[in-house]
Parts: sequence; structure tokens; C-alpha cells
Amino acid sequence: MSVALVDYGAGNLTSVRKALAAVGAEVYTPAGPADLTRARGVIVPGVGHFGSTRTLDQAWRHAILERLDHNRPLLGICVGLQWLFAGSAEAPDVPGFGVCQGLCGRLPDIEPATGARQKVPHVGWNTLALPRWSRLFAGIADGSHVYFTHSYAAPLARGTVATSTYGIEFTAAVEEGLVSGVQFHPEKSGQVGLQVLRNWLTEVT
Repeated sequence: MSVALVDYGAGNLTSVRKALAAVGAEVYTPAGPADLTRARGVIVPGVGHFGSTRTLDQAWRHAILERLDHNRPLLGICVGLQWLFAGSAEAPDVPGFGVCQGLCGRLPDIEPATGARQKVPHVGWNTLALPRWSRLFAGIADGSHVYFTHSYAAPLARGTVATSTYGIEFTAAVEEGLVSGVQFHPEKSGQVGLQVLRNWLTEVT
């Protein structure tokens, strides 16, 4: 199974590549959009600022859509998940992929329930709430811990299949047909993260 790990200058590619190798995936980094034609699945990783997704221009979008049209799944990780939405307040002039409705917003500096200050970015382990079944979380228990590092988060949406809470409840994972994404880092989330990657790979045939 040949999985394209897209390098647009914002991804932790080494760790993601190692995690994918650990679950049996064959991974390559496409030199450009035209190099996606042999991909049986596409991963858009990312850390840092949403503005870095500007590099995912129309040529990349067209190539990714072409893969989806050929029933090849897409997975976004961290900023890659946020890119699946319409956009982000972090870079208002940069459009997202728009598969999911809504805009990503900054996590609050004040915990609404208590009024206490909280550190942003949200860095570390947090629990997942799994409101309904999804293929991404098959065999994974509600309340499992995964590793986050982010200042902005996606809103709850139609395709939300996992949530977490840091001041506010936000989308921790989304699934819309062959398009899915996780806000946490599966490559840093131990056996739970590896199982998420295994589950996604079941769509890469």
C-alpha cells in the first residue's frame, strides 16, 4: 500500500513516517502534485501556523480531489485536520479545503467554567470522547488518552467522531466519507495512535 505523505513545509514527517512504517505502510513523499497519481492514500500532516497551508495551492487541491474521486482516502493530522475545514482565524486570508463546515478558532486563555487562566497552546495528553462509532476508532475505548499540541481547534461539525475538551469542547477527529482527520498526533500517542493509523489504513487498498 503506497501512502503519500505530503510535505508542504509544516509537517513532522519523520515521526509520522516512522509510525506508518510501524503499522506496515509503504510511504513516500511526493515531489509535487503530479506525483500523487500513484498514491493509494494521502496524508496531510502539519504543525505550527495555519498560514503554512497556503502552499497547498490549486494544483495540490486538484490532485488530492482526483485521488478522492478514485476512492483513495485522505487523512489530515493536526493542522492537516484544520485544513479540512473552511479556514481558520489564525490566517483569515488562507482558505481551507472546505470538506467540513466551519472555521477553526483559538482555544480560550480563560477556562469558562472556573474563570481560571489556562496555558495556550494546549500541549500534552488529553482524553477522547467518542460519541458514535467510526472506522478510525474501531477497537479504541471511549476515554482513551492521546497527545495534543495546538493553539487553534476545529468546531464541532457534522462529521465529528471524537471530541476533547480544553476550556471548550472541540473536534478531535472528523470523518466525512473517505476524508478524515485527527487534531492529536497519532505518531506521538502510543498504541492508541498506532491503532488509529491501522484503522485508517484499512481504507488504503
